[in-house]
Amino acid sequence: MRKVILDLAVTLDGFIEGLNGETDWCIMDDDMDFEGFLSGIDTIFYGRVSYDMWGNFQPGPNAGPTEQMIWKEVHAKKKFVFSHQNRQDDNAIFISSHIADKVAEIKKQAGKDIWLYGGASIIKTFIQSGLIDIYRISVHPIALGSGKPLFEDLQQRIGFRLTKTNVFRSGVVQLIYEQTLQIQ
Repeated sequence: MRKVILDLAVTLDGFIEGLNGETDWCIMDDDMDFEGFLSGIDTIFYGRVSYDMWGNFQPGPNAGPTEQMIWKEVHAKKKFVFSHQNRQDDNAIFISSHIADKVAEIKKQAGKDIWLYGGASIIKTFIQSGLIDIYRISVHPIALGSGKPLFEDLQQRIGFRLTKTNVFRSGVVQLIYEQTLQIQ
């Protein structure tokens, strides 16, 4: 069965965005093999706000060939947007209800794994509903002091098993976990 993978940057103090949604602190090193990650997925899950910002983003004319290629790969994936708005979009399928049932249905379909892209609201919903199979958390060497935390308003404890660690030249440390249990 396909897995839902949260691949996400987080600050050393646990934030996924600054107070105003800023992510300018994120580092992309060529040794991170993001292209390898993209080759292992064929579907992306977005929240509406993230989809509106990034779902059809096109890099500027000064973007390098690697950035151009990455966005081309991202836009070649099947896209689902979880939103209370049920709108028509030629580039994505909008899902406005029964999230857990829809995710289970999509996971049973043939294909590669699924990237839970974000943003903060849909990630929170997926965490609280136990819908994430793999957490690929890239810890960046910066502290913001405030912002949107990765784990917010947990209703229960969540256990994890570390399956891999990657350390990159920039000082980013990627921790890959599988969820092991939820304790009430």
